[in-house]
Amino acid sequence: MSLSWLKTYMPRSLYWRGALILLLPVVVLLVVVSVVFIQRLFEDVTVQMTHNVGLEVRHMLEQVDTAPSLETALPLSQDLADAFDMNAALPDPAPVSGETRAFYDISGRMIWPTLRDEIAALQGVDLVQDDGKAELTLTTRHGPLRLEIDRDRISAKNPHQLLVIMGLTALLISLVSFLFLRNQLRPIARLAEAATAFGRGRAVVYRPSGSTEVRNAGKAFLDMRNRIERQIEQRTTMLSGVSHDLRTPLARLNLGLEMSDDPEAPAMRQDVAEMRRMLDAFLDFARDGALDDPEPVRADEICQQLLEKAVRSGMAVEAGRIDPCPPVDLRPLAVSRAVENLLVNATRYGTRARLSLIRSSGSLSFVVEDDGPGIPKADRVTAMRAFTRLDSSRNQNQGAGVGLGLAIALDVARQHGGALVLDESQDLGGLQARLVLPI
Repeated sequence: MSLSWLKTYMPRSLYWRGALILLLPVVVLLVVVSVVFIQRLFEDVTVQMTHNVGLEVRHMLEQVDTAPSLETALPLSQDLADAFDMNAALPDPAPVSGETRAFYDISGRMIWPTLRDEIAALQGVDLVQDDGKAELTLTTRHGPLRLEIDRDRISAKNPHQLLVIMGLTALLISLVSFLFLRNQLRPIARLAEAATAFGRGRAVVYRPSGSTEVRNAGKAFLDMRNRIERQIEQRTTMLSGVSHDLRTPLARLNLGLEMSDDPEAPAMRQDVAEMRRMLDAFLDFARDGALDDPEPVRADEICQQLLEKAVRSGMAVEAGRIDPCPPVDLRPLAVSRAVENLLVNATRYGTRARLSLIRSSGSLSFVVEDDGPGIPKADRVTAMRAFTRLDSSRNQNQGAGVGLGLAIALDVARQHGGALVLDESQDLGGLQARLVLPI
């Protein structure tokens, strides 16, 4: 039988799962001990005590029934009741019928069936009228006989005190366990926060603490973070150096072509300019993660700045839905560059572009749409790779890039712990690029 349905009701966090592991054995142990203790001790003791009282009551009934008259039976019942430490009334002024017992009277559950088996003339038992007494009504040939018996003689005391002590002790132990568990899980939570922050491009201060296993995991995370930071720094330095070194010969080539009278010089100067743009793109891609640090910024203001810049540049970009946003931690320059690359792509391959900002409960989405030919669904993952151009599916009348626009946007999204989603624009019919950033 599959138990997969349990996953729906299981807690999600490690803290509450650990608490469940702690509490479940305690609760099961309390229930089992309580049931076994009540059944094996209280019920068995009650049956034995009730059986002994039943013998006394049966002897009294035999003596009362043998009395020739009510006048003779009355003093006889009083004498026997005094001998057996009971109170008797003949006839019973208020006869009891059946069993009357409170639902929480655990030990009294066995009194009625035990007495009924012992005494055929038993008419009723009342365990509610007086907590310290058990009131019985018996049928005799002189009328109903009422007996009041001390509850201590007929049953064991109710185990309320024991159950309360067990419950309070279990509660105290559970509270201590919760505090200990919380203290043990706090280092794991700090490690998770540091890892999440690093995934969003922030290096927060983190010191390994807690148990040996958690400390080892923390040290491994710090080593990994340091290696990644060194690799990013090395990549940026290398590509920046290569781009810088290539600018010098390009400058000499451009100077030579400016002074040349060769009829092919204009075309060659365009090739040199294209190479310079490619180098600038490579440099932007290399240093994109090191442009700035996260800081509180308003995403709607970033959109307004990009729209104003697009208008000044002559780009056909219109404003869509711009949701107002409170300040959130973003890399403003990196986000601006990513969205700007998406706008450049949109205007390059289409005649009309739209920029929107949609805010949800846990994310911000910069949405760029165009009316171009779009990208087939099967090629969208490939299109986001660096240095990849899908020339067969995009219009090149407005010029070609170097295949880094979507790659830079994806890299910025990943720095913030987000994603770049490519889809079809429902309004404009072209490509829809959504830069989704968690907040």
